[in-house]
Amino acid sequence: MLAPPEHLTPPRVAIPSVGSSLSAKLLPTVLSVIAGSVDAISFLGLGGLFTAHVTGNLVILAAHLVSGGEAPVAPMLSVPVFIVALGLTRLLAGALEGIRSASLRPLLLLQFLLLGGFLVLCTSAGPRIDPDATKAIVAGMLGVSAMAVQNALVQISLKGAPSTAVMTTNITRFTMDVGEVVLGRNPADLAKARGRAMQTWQAIVGFCVGCGLGAVCEATIGLRALALPTGLALLAFAMGLAATRDGGQGHEPR
Repeated sequence: MLAPPEHLTPPRVAIPSVGSSLSAKLLPTVLSVIAGSVDAISFLGLGGLFTAHVTGNLVILAAHLVSGGEAPVAPMLSVPVFIVALGLTRLLAGALEGIRSASLRPLLLLQFLLLGGFLVLCTSAGPRIDPDATKAIVAGMLGVSAMAVQNALVQISLKGAPSTAVMTTNITRFTMDVGEVVLGRNPADLAKARGRAMQTWQAIVGFCVGCGLGAVCEATIGLRALALPTGLALLAFAMGLAATRDGGQGHEPR
């Protein structure tokens, strides 16, 4: 087939790519610290609500239902809210792709805004907040939505990076890769396993550090401790700006 005249060919706009700068390499670790701290703070301060570990909410909900206890509202809402937030994030990323725009920075900004709303609602309720109060439930759903955005952006915008919130998968992957490094024979498989392990252990350590920091801060200053993950989310956004800037002039989408 003959190529269309040059003046009829739609312009192709470059999309900034995530480079191999220090910001790009450290971003998944910072996101892991955010997820760990948010999860610990919300669990301690909002009556056992997991914001990042949604599977935990299913366990709590099932335990309450089976034991005949009253099922808490926030864990019941967390799963559908998480799913809806994931879907909306994917739609947003698709819209950004449609206008030839990178998704990393907008999604990091959205996560920061959601965590900021989570912080404002919790701190405005005073030193003690009833987990079943409407304000607490809405605040918790903002936290769940923020973690949904983070889970989505890792898969959409940081392809190849380990999960920053699902440590069961990461620990399994890390253990299998270490086994491959120790027992494997194929040089190509050894190189891949070693590379994955180097990425995964940072996410695991980051999440554990986040959990510890979040728990200590919540025990000390209550839900004002959400300033920690919110501040880190702002840092992550700045790192996303640096990572895409250092990625070069950009690349054309396939």
